[in-house]
Amino acid sequence: MDEIRIDLADERDSELLGTDIAAALVGGDLVALDGDLGSGKTTVARAILRARLKDPALEVPSPTYSLLQAYEGRPPLYHLDLYRLASATELEELGIDELLAEGIVLAEWASRFADALPPPAIQIRLEDAGASGRRATIRCHGATAVRFARSLEIRRFLAANGWRTAWRQPFAADASSRTYEQIVAEDGAHVLLMDSPERPDGPPVRDGKPYSAIVHLAETVAPFLAIGAALREQGFIAPELHAADLEAGLLLLEQIEGEPFLDEAGRPVEERYLEAARLLAELHCREWPQQLHGPFGAHHVLPIYDRDALLMETELLLDWYVPAAKEIPPTEADRLDLRHAWNAVLDTMAGGESSLVLRDYHSPNLIWRPGASGLDRLGLIDFQDALLGPSAYDLASLAQDARVTVPPELETRTVDAYCAARGRSDSFDEDAFRRDYAIMAAQRNSKILGIFVRLDRRDGKPAYLAHLPRIRAYLARALSHPVLAPVRALYARWNLIDAAGETPAP
Repeated sequence: MDEIRIDLADERDSELLGTDIAAALVGGDLVALDGDLGSGKTTVARAILRARLKDPALEVPSPTYSLLQAYEGRPPLYHLDLYRLASATELEELGIDELLAEGIVLAEWASRFADALPPPAIQIRLEDAGASGRRATIRCHGATAVRFARSLEIRRFLAANGWRTAWRQPFAADASSRTYEQIVAEDGAHVLLMDSPERPDGPPVRDGKPYSAIVHLAETVAPFLAIGAALREQGFIAPELHAADLEAGLLLLEQIEGEPFLDEAGRPVEERYLEAARLLAELHCREWPQQLHGPFGAHHVLPIYDRDALLMETELLLDWYVPAAKEIPPTEADRLDLRHAWNAVLDTMAGGESSLVLRDYHSPNLIWRPGASGLDRLGLIDFQDALLGPSAYDLASLAQDARVTVPPELETRTVDAYCAARGRSDSFDEDAFRRDYAIMAAQRNSKILGIFVRLDRRDGKPAYLAHLPRIRAYLARALSHPVLAPVRALYARWNLIDAAGETPAP
């Protein structure tokens, strides 16, 4: 990236620059801050720390005398002041390489030891600009340049839509490539930013098509806008849109107020799961057109959750989980066996009920609204990959929640609550639905085992491995249904389940 100069009219501008820098940082980044005494280095560093740690009021003492202040974050952060160091030997004693191996380092007076420091990801020099305040001269290196350019694009988007002086802080991340930020104005008003640039197609994996096209993943923000509008029109709670730049993949959304779907200890709450099952039953009683239109000219055709998509997703188990479990790569014969077994099972669903499938209908994507009633008790926040497919899929996503252990008894009551709500309709075939529920639960958990290993090995997100024992237990539950005998036999042959039906760890 070329050198960038940003004028800072006042301390607020310096703080906002800090939040923009914070959004661009990842573990291993060194931020080098320089400038004369009183130029605002610590102001920018404090803003970076407060944004990363999601606390605008955090007390951040200057490390002038302590030399180093450490902060627990993900990743951890280290704030250094090198002004009082006399030699590079003292710098080495601080263990800068070890700090960067663990986290992000902010170093004030970095130019004093430029030859002894690793190459910085971002260099910032602050200087007096006379009557106009201060000026920041910024240089970025490597991948950080791309991230910082995106961060500045987001600031321009905020400014164009009335949020120029808003504070930015990271919001809960998910397993996708999207990121989120909470945007907070000086008067306390807040919205949610979705940062979802158009995703480039990956390499072709079958019939000249990339994986994302075969399984019908949303490539732009248009599906989110169109599906959200359709949900709201039908009386469901989905975020209202405040502003959008479809080309850039940036949205400003209502942050639905409420409580997390789980209790304070992260455990499932029966009332909430049963209410979510009843909401699904209501959603499946509605008519959903395939052609959807949303604000800002967003248009979307709901894809069909077809056989190719369902089968391709099960192959994630073979591509990622099976090599981890068996420690040998799968063969083409294995792939043919997997498709044969799943085709036999999916044949039993031919002509089954189809409806809107939100696809990730589980605890991270549901907001509990305790003061509301009926459909308003739940907010829906993640649905851009929705399609038309088996009604049972979303109930399996809820009742076998990938992020929290749902005991068998609660799973049974959740499915029963759904069936009771649907039972008022003469067109509802409960036996067929329960069969489809078992199939979709096994399909989804096979897919998730592969995805969570992929998140670790390809994307550097090892935290998802902690969920594998739960997913294996869910898979064993689902495979106990007689309709899944072909898949169960294949998984047993591969030693993915034992004689008792348990699924061993890799």
